[in-house]
Amino acid sequence: MSKIKTVIWPKVILFGDSITQGSFQPNGWGADIAHKLARKCDVLNRGLSGYNSRWGKILLPRLFSSTNSEENNIAAVTVFFGSNDCALQDKNPQQHVPLQEYSENLKEITRLLASVGVSADRVIFITPPPINESAWEKECIVKGCTLNRHNSVAGQYAQACVQVARQCGADVLDLWTLMQKDGQDYTAFLSDGLHLSQEGNQFVSQHLWELLESRVAHLPFILPYWGDVDTKSPESSLLCDQ
Repeated sequence: MSKIKTVIWPKVILFGDSITQGSFQPNGWGADIAHKLARKCDVLNRGLSGYNSRWGKILLPRLFSSTNSEENNIAAVTVFFGSNDCALQDKNPQQHVPLQEYSENLKEITRLLASVGVSADRVIFITPPPINESAWEKECIVKGCTLNRHNSVAGQYAQACVQVARQCGADVLDLWTLMQKDGQDYTAFLSDGLHLSQEGNQFVSQHLWELLESRVAHLPFILPYWGDVDTKSPESSLLCDQ
């Protein structure tokens, strides 16, 4: 009997902070993307709560195989940092990353991805969403601290993310701008002033899919549809190369 070939699903990797880590919760944006890509891609959650772009850049080589092999069959990577980087330096120095360094970190992440075979056209940057300062201040007070993020500062980091994406030839989902477009009330998109509500998760999923769909549309449905399996000789259907 010939050697059975392992079926390797292409991967979509979600890389970021707590907004990515929490994206697999019920009705989360990552879970919705995974549902859309069932039997086409493995959607891997590599969200790390509390992390910033500095730590993400350092950690990234540990998350990908160093060889550009079939195991690194990556259809797309989302890079979603900024909500912690933009923390005010005097209020939250542990998570704060200066704006210029944030830009350089995103560029380095792009270079590191390219070194393992993920070209810039498969990278989608996501900017930090806006911040509802009054709601987030209440969360800060509960934790024993003062307001440590400002929406205007988050906007500076979002703009930097957009600029890096353009410079690197990657796509970008500018949540900070889209969620505030035409003066709409963006606070409904946030559960606590910083993290996404159910409505916010739906918003991210919808707009991310618009960017992601073209990168995965060509991928085949993995393994035969059940109705196409040869019932007399299922091995001929299920063990064939696909």
